[in-house]
Amino acid sequence: MSAVSARLTGLAAARRTGLYVLLTVWIVTILGPYVVMFLTSLTPSSQLASAGASLWPSEISTAAYSELLGSTPFLTYLRNSLVVAAVAVPLALVCASGAAIALSRFEFVGRQVFMVAVLVAQLLPAVLLVISLQGQLRVFNLLDNVLGLALVHAAFATPFATWLLKGFLDSIPRELEESGRIDGASSWQVVRMIIVPLLAPGMVAAGTYIFILSWNEFLYALTFMQSTSTRTLPIGLHLFIGEYQIRWDLLTAGGVLAVLPVVAGFLLVQKRLVAGLAAGAVKG
Repeated sequence: MSAVSARLTGLAAARRTGLYVLLTVWIVTILGPYVVMFLTSLTPSSQLASAGASLWPSEISTAAYSELLGSTPFLTYLRNSLVVAAVAVPLALVCASGAAIALSRFEFVGRQVFMVAVLVAQLLPAVLLVISLQGQLRVFNLLDNVLGLALVHAAFATPFATWLLKGFLDSIPRELEESGRIDGASSWQVVRMIIVPLLAPGMVAAGTYIFILSWNEFLYALTFMQSTSTRTLPIGLHLFIGEYQIRWDLLTAGGVLAVLPVVAGFLLVQKRLVAGLAAGAVKG
């Protein structure tokens, strides 16, 4: 028995060691590019332009950050991205929450067809709608306007957010709503006082997805935003890549600063985000 126990203990230790190795490799793979980007942003531009440049800088320099913040419209790009996300996230959440409640709690003609249509809309390539969306934005005088871009981002984020919130709602017992109605609550009071508070973790997960989609979106921002005063971060960073020269120092410094709002947002909503994603995966 002692030999069997020792063998089982050895197998368990080997499995733990293998798991730790896999986790270490995964973490290095995920964080490696960000570490390289950060080190590159601290490398003097003269060293980056030299032949055989090392990933580890011979000296630390913050000149790239000073030039980025003082001599380029980076802060304008950052402000525009924040404004677009600040408009797109609540707008898409309101639309997705209403659609998810209707699909999860009500039976109506065409419900299944509508659910499939919402899913198919998410599968359409974004490039197919560039021309039609450009025409619509021009008609409403929203071309080259951060509000118009925010509306486009909200429209494309709503289908997936609807499915995510519907899956979360399906996991919430309907008996809670029935108890509220027995106590005399109206339908609106049930939604406002029971469903919405319980839906909060799912809304955090959906809101995080919408924010990341809006923050990183490139195609529509490149097509619809023409002036420096309306460009967002992805387009602004892309401008550091020239025809004959790439400003690696400014590009990596901008990338580091662009990641910070996303990391800060994740840290703020980490617990609710995990709960929302886990609950939304229960049913669909």
